Amino acid sequence: MPAVFSVSSEQLSIWLVAFLWPFVRILALISTSPVFGEKSVPRRAKVGLAALLAIAIAPTLGALPAVPLVSAGGIWILIQQVLIGVAMGFSMRLVFTIVQAAGEYTGLQMGLSFASFFDPTSGGNTMVVSRLLNVMAILIFLAVDGHLALITTLAESFHTLPIADTPLAASGWFLLVASANQIFVGGLMLALPLIATLLTLNLAMGILNRVSPQFSIFAVGFPITLLAGLAMLQMLMQYLAPFLATRFAENFGFIDQFLQGLRP
Repeated sequence: MPAVFSVSSEQLSIWLVAFLWPFVRILALISTSPVFGEKSVPRRAKVGLAALLAIAIAPTLGALPAVPLVSAGGIWILIQQVLIGVAMGFSMRLVFTIVQAAGEYTGLQMGLSFASFFDPTSGGNTMVVSRLLNVMAILIFLAVDGHLALITTLAESFHTLPIADTPLAASGWFLLVASANQIFVGGLMLALPLIATLLTLNLAMGILNRVSPQFSIFAVGFPITLLAGLAMLQMLMQYLAPFLATRFAENFGFIDQFLQGLRP
């Protein structure tokens, strides 16, 4: 007679827990991370990728908390995994936010504040320069294998911060909030050469207008500022890749520090 394969409800619950808890963290990260979390990526692709990663990572997790899935403790663990995944994705988006902030500063100095369009990825109006730098940042992220490093960091996060029903420590959340100042610091550092050049150019045109009042500064000021800004932007492109590669590496290190700070 053929062998009968039977599965008890307890075994089924163990398998479901071993898949669902890492799946929730992975899906939360994929939904908020750069590249994977873009709105142009179909939701089915995000869920499918998260399921494949959960199936691959689940056998390496070791012993999980003996907490029923449909219980207050099980729901609490699910909430914790969502918070951890979202926080990791937000940490990686900090670098792209720095690039967008630099694009906003640059566009304002170049006189392109009116040159904006609806960006479906962000759901709002975005300056042309900001969108250009964001696309360049995505290409650089893929070129330096940032997407593979992100998946590696995700797999290691289950060993740095295992799935447990104990409350998360508050020091990790404080560290995450404090990292938001890098948006302004990094954005200004990236846009500082162009801003300084355009401010010097505007100062020179202001002095020229005072020396020669018949010189129509309003007729030639905008074209000169725009051409100088484009020239400086072209020079900035060659330094964008080293700057962002360093920032990406620092962010992966920050994610490890953040997870260490969450350990109870």
